Amino acid sequence: MRRAALAVAVAAVGAAGIGWTVYTKLNGNITADEAAAAELARYERERPTALVRGAQNILVIGSDSRAGADNARYGRDPGTERSDTAILLHLSAGRHRATAVSLPRDLMVRVPGCRRPDGTRSQPAFTMFNYAFEVGGSACSIRTVEKLTGIRIDHHVVVDFHGFKRVVDAVDGVEVCLRRPVADKAAKLNLPAGRVTLNGEQALGYVRARKSLGDGSDTERMERQQRFLGALVNKVRGNDVLLNPVKLYPVLNAATSSLTTDPGLASLRDLYALVRGLRDIPTERVQFLTVPREAWAGNPNRDQLKEPDARELFARLRTDEPVAVGGSAPRRSDEKSGPEGAPGIPPSDYGAYGDGDASSNERRSVEHTNDVSPEPTFRGNTAAEKSCE
Repeated sequence: MRRAALAVAVAAVGAAGIGWTVYTKLNGNITADEAAAAELARYERERPTALVRGAQNILVIGSDSRAGADNARYGRDPGTERSDTAILLHLSAGRHRATAVSLPRDLMVRVPGCRRPDGTRSQPAFTMFNYAFEVGGSACSIRTVEKLTGIRIDHHVVVDFHGFKRVVDAVDGVEVCLRRPVADKAAKLNLPAGRVTLNGEQALGYVRARKSLGDGSDTERMERQQRFLGALVNKVRGNDVLLNPVKLYPVLNAATSSLTTDPGLASLRDLYALVRGLRDIPTERVQFLTVPREAWAGNPNRDQLKEPDARELFARLRTDEPVAVGGSAPRRSDEKSGPEGAPGIPPSDYGAYGDGDASSNERRSVEHTNDVSPEPTFRGNTAAEKSCE
């Protein structure tokens, strides 16, 4: 019995040692974006106030960096890095729903003056949204989004091409459905019609392709990205991944080694706390949509916010009220907004919704929202939907 007890003790200590080694490795994979945190702290007084306790807003940025041998395969590195994809992810208080809003990279916005990597500062500019990440990194993108929407960004995550591919490969691919075969040399795609499981390389081409899929617009491409992310969510949440340590470790290793986050998310414990709150959200309440947009008057190849739809969407996310998604155009609720912007938010030179800070009356009125007001419907889809291209 003593020998058996000793053997159990040794096994337990060995398992604990292995567990600690794995935790340390995964924890060390994550890169903390300290520079962005310092820059945002510099402008704290101008940032929006969070209105609903427990709700969170996370800006997810897909970088088009060509740095590194793997990323360089997709083109020359001109020394710049833009946000190829940007998604504002809103998590409701109580984690009853998650809403992911794609922001077009060609959306015309007011980008504030930002700190460049060399320490100099840029001048405020009215230009395309992806310029913010190019000139001032994640901090500049966050300040631009906050000024545009009036929504406080609590966390941010940056992932590059290589990281995206690794995550897809770690879950053994993601299934999509194609109505027609795809042959696209530029996107490195050669796929048959029907249901196809994409590996990481194919998935990257699928979400980035323009000429061979859809109508060639950035809006259509974002909708395709949303459908793919919905399928990825379903794959990761499946019992064959989350409940299988052999499959779960590669996913965690790929995800953590691919991420640059704010210091508040730059640990395995912090990320786990975030994911734990998401795992019980029904897939029909994991929503994807593109911010209401239309062609910019100055150039039909650029986008501008479509009003008053965008104003209402931002107001509801800011106050943690629900929205619905569907295949039709936005249907607005009876909620009233002022002619110059969202309720209680003054206009400014930087964005449609002022400096992002809510008035004291609005702050006092929002403690927590109960889903009682009518839900407007925006064009989009949920993670539960499965459809062909």
